[in-house]
Amino acid sequence: MKAYPDMSSLPLSLVSSAVLAPHGFFTRIGGVSAGPFASLNCSLSGQDDRAAVLENRARAARAIGAEPDRLVGLTQVHGPDVVTVQIPWLAGAGPRADAMVTDRTGVALGIVTADCAPVLFADLSAGVVGAAHAGWRGAVAGVLEATITAMEALGATRAGIAAAIGPCIRQTSYEVAADLRDAVLAADPGNARFFADGVRDARWQFDLAGYCAARLGAAEIGAIDTINADTLADEARFFSHRRRTLANGGPIGHQISVITLPAS
Repeated sequence: MKAYPDMSSLPLSLVSSAVLAPHGFFTRIGGVSAGPFASLNCSLSGQDDRAAVLENRARAARAIGAEPDRLVGLTQVHGPDVVTVQIPWLAGAGPRADAMVTDRTGVALGIVTADCAPVLFADLSAGVVGAAHAGWRGAVAGVLEATITAMEALGATRAGIAAAIGPCIRQTSYEVAADLRDAVLAADPGNARFFADGVRDARWQFDLAGYCAARLGAAEIGAIDTINADTLADEARFFSHRRRTLANGGPIGHQISVITLPAS
């Protein structure tokens, strides 16, 4: 597979060391939004000015060499459904799903997050890329495996797929109650290894990134990489839903992660 230039010097983005198609795990830095959305908010479902969000999304698309009108997103619902993208749709008009795959050059797949894990996939030998939104519910429901299966339907092979898990809330920041832990353990009691004792009684710290990496490993894909960044702890670079909750609410922005299939 062809390696692409490291874009980590750009103020907009963090880029995985995995060998993927042109892509970026973008921070909150480098946009035009103001206030609680400052500055690279890329979610069209919040209260931010739509024109500002569209400009932010255009900047992210151009940063990886894609045209803004070829960037597509989803109405994310924390489930396992995957959409195969053949023709780009209008911004904000994405179907209800949590992952996308495509074999069409120039189409950019965008996932918005504010603590959940964005996961980008590529099999450049087959000419297939994918992107998934993996909160704990979607990950337990199988969104990552469903993305791999959808890529295989387009000609990808598991051995040829590289995946990168982007910035998300990390274990030391992600204290959860018994309902989340019980749901994860109900799927597989062996998942207990992804929980550490919490600071408070009857609380645990969940390793979302580690859980996603383990599921990808069990799927036997070719390569897995994880960005070492904590969205809650790093307020300067990331939006965080949990941080907003701990601060008793208010408006929130979302960062975007994007991947595109280059022309051969």
